[in-house]
Amino acid sequence: MTHVAVAAPRGVLGELVKLPAFVRRDFLVAWSYRMAFVSDAASLVGQALVFSFISLMVDPSALPTYGGHEVTYLEFASIGIALGVFVQFALDRVATAVRGEQLMGTLESVLMTPTAPATIQLGSVAFDLLYIPVRTTIFLGGIALAFGLHFDRAGILPALLILVTFIPFVWGLGVASAAAILTFRRGAGLVGIATLGLALVSGVYFPIDLLPDWLVGIAELNPIALAIEGMREALLGDAPASDAVRTAAVLVPMSIASLTLGMLAFRLAVRRELRRGSLGLY
Repeated sequence: MTHVAVAAPRGVLGELVKLPAFVRRDFLVAWSYRMAFVSDAASLVGQALVFSFISLMVDPSALPTYGGHEVTYLEFASIGIALGVFVQFALDRVATAVRGEQLMGTLESVLMTPTAPATIQLGSVAFDLLYIPVRTTIFLGGIALAFGLHFDRAGILPALLILVTFIPFVWGLGVASAAAILTFRRGAGLVGIATLGLALVSGVYFPIDLLPDWLVGIAELNPIALAIEGMREALLGDAPASDAVRTAAVLVPMSIASLTLGMLAFRLAVRRELRRGSLGLY
């Protein structure tokens, strides 16, 4: 019993020390394509410009108020865009990493190493988990300075709390998408369609009150909508930190369920491909 109690932490520690290798690899790959950073920045600037013009056509009275204050459409949409892009990045990254390993012929060798599947899954997104929050902060800070938007500084930590509890939900979807890639090679479209459906009823670009009545009830249970609205309340409405804690408490079980089901799907997909001897096929 003593041996097991000592070996378990060593095993966990042994898996954790592998993560920097994944981060270094993905950083070097990303840095080798420097124009991707330029195009990404240009895309963010383009989105900000487009929505700044759209905001000129939107009556602020048609938007929900936060903390009793009216907000501009650009303030409303920028938080939705930032979180929506994060969802898309995080979802695509896990599946893209698995697909890339398939195409390079290294997937089977990676999965056959004495590395836990969870470590491989986390390692494949570790660089993005560091990069995306920085990217999101620069995006929100940049448009706030450029367009004179108001974000409450006191809401930054509550918004980060919501983001941290929301990340496992998106990661679970990404791992499920990776499982679909393993099983159907290019069959992650169903997960993408499901995520698109969640995004459409999440209030990224417009208030969920504008949806048909039968969709409003569904939207209110959508984890993406809960995260976006919670972050808007924190950054735009000067909401008390207790509101963010309540939102995080609602998101935690959803994130646990998503991550658990996603990792289970991935394990089953790996076992199936190993049994069929088709893990290295693409």
